[in-house]
Amino acid sequence: MSHASRGGTAPRTVQLGHGSGGRLMKRLIDEVFLAEFDAPELHAGDDAGVAPFACTGRIAMSTDSFVVAPAFFPGGNIGRLAVCGTVNDVATSGARVRYLSCGFILEEGFPLDDLRAIAHAMMQTAREAGVRIVTGDTKVVERGGADGIYINTAGVGELPAGVELSGSRCRPGDLVLVSGTLGDHGIAVVSQREGLAFSAPVESDAAPLNRLVADVLAAAPHTRCFRDPTRGGLASTLNEFAEASCVDIVVDEDALPVRPVVRGACDLLGYDVLHVANEGKMVAVVPAREAEAALAAMRANRYGEYAAIIGEIREAGTGSTGSAPAGRPLVRVRCSWGATRILDTLVGPQLPRIC
Repeated sequence: MSHASRGGTAPRTVQLGHGSGGRLMKRLIDEVFLAEFDAPELHAGDDAGVAPFACTGRIAMSTDSFVVAPAFFPGGNIGRLAVCGTVNDVATSGARVRYLSCGFILEEGFPLDDLRAIAHAMMQTAREAGVRIVTGDTKVVERGGADGIYINTAGVGELPAGVELSGSRCRPGDLVLVSGTLGDHGIAVVSQREGLAFSAPVESDAAPLNRLVADVLAAAPHTRCFRDPTRGGLASTLNEFAEASCVDIVVDEDALPVRPVVRGACDLLGYDVLHVANEGKMVAVVPAREAEAALAAMRANRYGEYAAIIGEIREAGTGSTGSAPAGRPLVRVRCSWGATRILDTLVGPQLPRIC
């Protein structure tokens, strides 16, 4: 047993003993996680967090794991990303997100100051989203057994009566909206990872969007679906909608909100910005008659300043080219000079360990 584990000088990095279930583990939980996560369910010290839930009869749940490298990047870190990712996934159902769980896989030697910073970011983001972290778990693996830190989060929310959102509900004539600029997160992470410097700073867009979703639903109650365009970017999201609803989608390239520095970085690196990950953007499909109200609701939110209507839903097969696979729903981009190109899903890895 080390001197530190007998109550001497506190270790400055994660030790194998922090995962042993003994005194070091309790100290880690008390001094890092309970010091930040202030939910009474956690302080009870039980194996399950018991929390009030005035449910309408339906709940929405989601779980996700986060392995982003590096763990700290411009505009955020893996902790903020973990909370935002799961809050947004639950919110896409239209649910009121209430509670989160979090599980940590820590590598021996991971700096405790970094862990505290990550936990602090999670607490701040959960408060911003109006959710509570009510239960969690910590495991420690040997040095070399993980890349510093991995986090799993799960979320649960109440689904109001009458809310039925799905990517299979898109209809011809509907319009497609996006809540802000594209590609920020992916370029921020790759710039940190590769030591790239651009003419202007690029920061991750990681943000909790549950309140933005609620605002859009209040303004556009017949909204068909939401989706956060994370891995695979906007291209994957739109193709998922097209396939689920058996429709074509046409996107106006000139309407896409993209920061010039991000567009320039994509050109330099050979990326299509529509394939680059986002962690604080929401795509919505709404009936045309409610599109302007939905757009105004997005723009009134702090995370929707650059929201835009970017495309429309069409009958499958309309405007297909000879190169299009027969009978397959398509997503097409209408380019500035009037031509169109097929926008397919990403094939192969582009930016691994992005979330």
